[in-house]
Amino acid sequence: MSNDVVIAGGGFGGLYAARRLERRLPRHSARILLVADVNFLLYSPLLPGAAAGSLEPRHVVVPLREQLDWADVRLARVTGADPELNELRVHTVDGRDETLRYDQLVIALGSVSRVLPVPGLAQHAMGFKTLADAIALRNRVLWNLEVAESLPNDDERREYLTYVFVGAGYAGLEGIAELQDYVADTLDRYPRCRLTGTRWILVEAEDRVMPEIPASLAAFATRELRGRGMEIRPGTRLDRMDERTAVLSTGEQVATRNVCWTAGVRPTPVVRELGLPIGPDGRLEVDSHMRVAGRQNVWAIGDAAAVPDPAQRRKRACPPTAQHAIRQGRVVADNVANTLRGQRTRPLRYRTLGVFVDMGQHKAVATMLGLRLRGFPAWFAARTYHLAMMPGLARKLRLGLDWGVGLLFGRASAELGQLGHPDPLERHLEASAESEDPAVAER
Repeated sequence: MSNDVVIAGGGFGGLYAARRLERRLPRHSARILLVADVNFLLYSPLLPGAAAGSLEPRHVVVPLREQLDWADVRLARVTGADPELNELRVHTVDGRDETLRYDQLVIALGSVSRVLPVPGLAQHAMGFKTLADAIALRNRVLWNLEVAESLPNDDERREYLTYVFVGAGYAGLEGIAELQDYVADTLDRYPRCRLTGTRWILVEAEDRVMPEIPASLAAFATRELRGRGMEIRPGTRLDRMDERTAVLSTGEQVATRNVCWTAGVRPTPVVRELGLPIGPDGRLEVDSHMRVAGRQNVWAIGDAAAVPDPAQRRKRACPPTAQHAIRQGRVVADNVANTLRGQRTRPLRYRTLGVFVDMGQHKAVATMLGLRLRGFPAWFAARTYHLAMMPGLARKLRLGLDWGVGLLFGRASAELGQLGHPDPLERHLEASAESEDPAVAER
């Protein structure tokens, strides 16, 4: 009899779980269904590169079907579940509500931006979590350069040339560093903006940047960014903002049209609709084998699950990083396969191998196998690691070519905000209806 294995989520955890299950389970013994709201995996560590124009956006995503041999892929959004009936509810991309039956369920739904109730934030700031966010941020930067170049005086231009990033974790620090590097490369094409200059502010509520890395490397990163003219503000919060001003907890009012919110993530809200136990941090409660508390056939991994971290003696949850989600996906796949065969499962034993923080300009900070690297060696190690981890030989080649072309020829400065949003044909029909004979137009 065939078993139905449903994997909810197509991120690192979900995709790697599906790939491993294809190898562990014969086709006749199981049906593997991967449910995802998009048909690709976003290689999120490379998101700043896509935003800064050093990588083609298509090359930081991996189509799910390219990586799977026989598992089925269903484009749908998870809306709820009934664990008592072994059912998962989804809403398909074409608008249908469906109920999927499962024998084993793996939840890998990931996370969304953690947006705090700061007045004006949700209405006027930009996020930096998805590929759409990255491309929109790049387009905003270029559009603002165009606007600023057309303005008559420096005061008006400065609003468009001031950039505030809130949150100095991975996304915030790498994002502001890569974008500043990109704007510096592009600014020569905007003579008025070059004379006015740009301003970059990184705001962090904690007392230092990047709490995930050793303090010495965080201090090096801070010195490096300040050396490029950035303003690093630890122990500072965003109090409120509107379309033209960001007010910091120090009382400073920054005139800016560009606020990017990168202050952490939280589990996808739908995990609360699954009828499963949730911990204080909003993540699903699981044991060291990644089995959801109280359920023998439901597993959870990635950002949506509080998987006990072996590096912290299992007293804290694993950090929400890609490398942890990949290893969790592989181990949970082994556990699902072993469960179906009546064999013993095993706990997650993975410990972080390294941390890489790319700061642009061929510099980075990194910890790797106990070593602490900074500057160019860390940057080279980071590029090598991401090249090795990118799934598929073709994707690796595209990634390497993008980096090589960027080193030789620089980056393009075309603003592509209309990409994917064409004018409807009826607009052109209305414009030409009075001047054209329909019979002639058809010919």
